[in-house]
Amino acid sequence: MASSIDCPYRSRHRAPSRSGRRSGGPVRVRGRAPWPAAVLVVLAALTGCGASTGTAARDTPAATAPEGGPSDTARTARGRAGAGAQTRPPARLPGLGPRTLAWIPGNARQVVVVTGLGRDANRSEVVLHQHTGSGWEAGPVWPARNALRGWTDDHRAGDLRSPIGVFTLGDAGGLLPDPGTELPYDQSDGFSVSGRGLLGEPLEGSFDYVIAIDYNREPGTSPLDLTRPLGADKGGGIWLHVDHQGPTQGCVSLDKRHMRELLRALDPDLHPVIVMGDADSLRE
Repeated sequence: MASSIDCPYRSRHRAPSRSGRRSGGPVRVRGRAPWPAAVLVVLAALTGCGASTGTAARDTPAATAPEGGPSDTARTARGRAGAGAQTRPPARLPGLGPRTLAWIPGNARQVVVVTGLGRDANRSEVVLHQHTGSGWEAGPVWPARNALRGWTDDHRAGDLRSPIGVFTLGDAGGLLPDPGTELPYDQSDGFSVSGRGLLGEPLEGSFDYVIAIDYNREPGTSPLDLTRPLGADKGGGIWLHVDHQGPTQGCVSLDKRHMRELLRALDPDLHPVIVMGDADSLRE
């Protein structure tokens, strides 16, 4: 579902991080003026759960595809992490096959793996893997939810499926104050949401914490930014956010305490990515 409403958050300026760890890096962007209630209700109903007009994020394949890797068409449909990434895949990660591994940038030292329980299922499991220098260490398994109708290789606005692929994670935000993340964090009333979800469950609090998944969006902006490089028909507003006890429109949702833990764990210096899809697809 597309919308003609223009998002009031358009600034792409970022100042140095308050931590001082990344000279010239982005800063947490603090609150914006409250949005009109009517705008918030419409945004909550848009595809991908997030504040989106149903468009898509920049899909920038690696400089060179690995030998025997997916075609350009497949990479565009399934999603890739950033341009210029090393083409050599990391050491094997549990549940990921050679094609999926080939899409993970060689510099990624944090990999969030979202494994759907079935192609058409809306339940998932999430594990954060971090490279220690000698190998990968897996965190706890967290239960999660994804889109109502499961997963797709070719996400479209309003299809109620989550996109399969590998995407960078670089921007966060939420209605609540920064819980202590190293990611740029936009605390804003723009994350207020009300109304009911797909099964009639209340949506309030769903966007208390949000991590933008770089599917059809402009990295380096607030999750509220509506820029969609691939166009409106490719969907957008795909986030990690707080579980509202029901399936999403395209996002991945976690318990609130797990969202806080994930936000505190992710470090942009470790080039975090998310690998997401149903179990069979990820084993390819």
